Amino acid sequence: MRIAIIPARGGSKRIPGKNIRPFCGQPMIAWSIQAAQVSGCFDRVIVSTDSEEIAEIARQYAAETPFMRPATLSDDHTGTMAVMKHAVLALAQMNCHPEGVCCIYATAPFLSADDISKGWAQLLATSAHFAFSVTSYPFPIQRAIRLGADQRVSMFQPQHFNTRSQDLEPAWHDAGQFYWGTAASWLSDDVLFGQHSTAVVLPRHRVQDIDTEEDWERAEWMFKAMQMQGQPSS
Repeated sequence: MRIAIIPARGGSKRIPGKNIRPFCGQPMIAWSIQAAQVSGCFDRVIVSTDSEEIAEIARQYAAETPFMRPATLSDDHTGTMAVMKHAVLALAQMNCHPEGVCCIYATAPFLSADDISKGWAQLLATSAHFAFSVTSYPFPIQRAIRLGADQRVSMFQPQHFNTRSQDLEPAWHDAGQFYWGTAASWLSDDVLFGQHSTAVVLPRHRVQDIDTEEDWERAEWMFKAMQMQGQPSS
């Protein structure tokens, strides 16, 4: 058995109601639910939330809400690993012991069903503990600069001032879409960004953090542009 867990707490502050706010025609979380369903990877798609309003909308899109997340795991400081561990333990108490568990973020409208499938296949092929989505930085991180209080500039790595961009090692970052793992891995204290993980590479145009209103507006424009080009939304 394989299960998708979509964490979606109700207390978003920077974008109030972010997880269920309408995004290009339907609640944001619906895009993640549908991508999980279309992938064909899962026996169950479950939303972990502390909000009955979110739970109701999740059920409208055929996701399950067999448990509610406690308030102690629903604040601004609780990380994904703790939320996933709670979900796996809650399912175990219901005599549900999945082989694979995939955390899918509720604010990932560019999530592809094919990428979810690739993640599962890569997890099995590599015997990794986790498989998650990444994308490349658009600019060499070795040439990043910092601004002082007086707006004066300095380099983080000044030794690379004269290094050609093509001679610098590419860097990657978490795409914030999905994280496959075995149930045992979610229950352990494994480090997600470590040697036991494998990366599923996504193109940069399908990755967008949505933490501010500016992010939201940019994501909607990108999403609409992709739809106009006939690219699938799941």
